[in-house]
Amino acid sequence: MLPSKVTLFAAVALTTLCLCHAGDIHNPRKGRIVGGTVAYPAQFPFMAAITIQTSISRIFCVGVLLNNQWILTAAHCINGAVLITIQIGSNSLSQADSNRLTLATSTYVVHPEFNPETIEHDVGLIKLRLAVDFTDYIRATSYLPSSPIVAYQSVQAVGWGQISDVDVTLSDELRWVLLSAISNEECRLTYGAQITDTMVCASGNYNEGPCLGDSGGPLIHVQDGGRVEIVAVASFVSANGCESADPSGYTRTYPYVNWIRNVTDIWD
Repeated sequence: MLPSKVTLFAAVALTTLCLCHAGDIHNPRKGRIVGGTVAYPAQFPFMAAITIQTSISRIFCVGVLLNNQWILTAAHCINGAVLITIQIGSNSLSQADSNRLTLATSTYVVHPEFNPETIEHDVGLIKLRLAVDFTDYIRATSYLPSSPIVAYQSVQAVGWGQISDVDVTLSDELRWVLLSAISNEECRLTYGAQITDTMVCASGNYNEGPCLGDSGGPLIHVQDGGRVEIVAVASFVSANGCESADPSGYTRTYPYVNWIRNVTDIWD
């Protein structure tokens, strides 16, 4: 099987999940993670909706609140950022919500080995100017994996990504979808040799999974005791489109646990 064709960044098969808008990204119409379910309030209190302004574009991505001052996201989202605006505490991007907190910052750290051509080491961190106060709707999760996620483990993807390949508007409501991790060997059948050991792929039922606008969002594994681990960060989809049956791609967090902890000074 030949690898998928490329449309952006990578030399063979990958297209990043960032969503760039010339207009107002906070005026979305109907949309979703493809095949997703609307999240209930405070189901994912660590989720952050992120708008990144660069010198040439405006980008929408997703992140995870690791503590009261640091957010984990994808490196390709924040690379070259001039101003970053973050919304936490609300599942809605546009509806009035007293639980929402809106913050701005220009402080971020991109992994030093990030390669925008191959999308390797696609992990980054955003530092808030001030520490936030936790509420029922704003909570951090600093649980990172102590071992790599393995094939066929059940995982969840979460985000505000667009509904389809032709409609570039975002979901106004946070959505999640149940996926299954697959082996890198299986993922290489679609994407070829550019799938590295620091990446992991996941598939849903037919075409379920993340879409443009879901970059930086977490791939979550819920352990038997209920502990939520952030096992990966959304990075890319097939250039065949979000609605294709091709698996979606993530950056594993396990190889970067020490880097994340050293930058943020967060320790379990």
